[in-house]
Amino acid sequence: MKPFTIAGIQMQLSATTSNLDKMYAKLAGLMARFPWVQMVVFSELAAFGPYPSHAQPLPGPAEHTFQRWAEHFKIWLIPGSLFEAADGNIYNTTPVINPQGQVIERYRKQFPFLPFERGIASGDRFVVFDVPEVGRFGVSICYDMWFPETTRSLAALGAEVIIHPTFTDTIDRNAELTIARASAITNQCFFVDVNGLGDCGNGLSCVIDPSGRILHQAGTLEEVFPIEINVEQVRHERQNGIMGLGQVLKSFRDRTVDFTVYDKNIEHPYLDSLGPMQIRRRP
Repeated sequence: MKPFTIAGIQMQLSATTSNLDKMYAKLAGLMARFPWVQMVVFSELAAFGPYPSHAQPLPGPAEHTFQRWAEHFKIWLIPGSLFEAADGNIYNTTPVINPQGQVIERYRKQFPFLPFERGIASGDRFVVFDVPEVGRFGVSICYDMWFPETTRSLAALGAEVIIHPTFTDTIDRNAELTIARASAITNQCFFVDVNGLGDCGNGLSCVIDPSGRILHQAGTLEEVFPIEINVEQVRHERQNGIMGLGQVLKSFRDRTVDFTVYDKNIEHPYLDSLGPMQIRRRP
């Protein structure tokens, strides 16, 4: 098993103009300083910010640019996400690009941040991909992690590392750090959470190991953080338990209970009583 180095890029981003040139400058600087990096992750909506008016088809111009970067630096590139225009809908989509510059997957965010992220369609497919001789990776985006079913589904598909671009500029960022740790612990996986700055986030990116240990916690300034991981740790802990104790995924596999809360054909009167999805109004 070979160690694998993932670098997150936490950087100032604009919500109104293209960030592609700034992203490339950060990427080039990172690779000049740390040429052993094998995967680079940007934050959610890093390229163009949070306005759906910037949506473009995929494949498209921005994605082609990302492909050239990946091929030039010979890295796996997760360029955050961008709004994708497809079939009359707009999705929040993360391309996965290999060191040959090929787009091997695209993940569409399953849980847009409603009621605020209106007009964005939900994806309906989980995405995992294999890095040869390293391990299996899964992708989720921002609000997805607030629904533990998403990360559990990726783990059940064999994901050993979860790549999680996020755009959080609100006061709940500390809550998200707790969720990131819980996601890693309860699914016995590495969790790589990369947030933006400026118009596109308040930072505090983090990398968590399968035991819930914080390998790195960024602050609120620009930062690149290369972290070397060994996916064998995931396999060891899934086989033998977190810190030699809880064998969580085995217990989930061997469960005797069916979770009927997930069955859309069953009525859930309490959930229905919560009222419509809407932005809170002043009394």
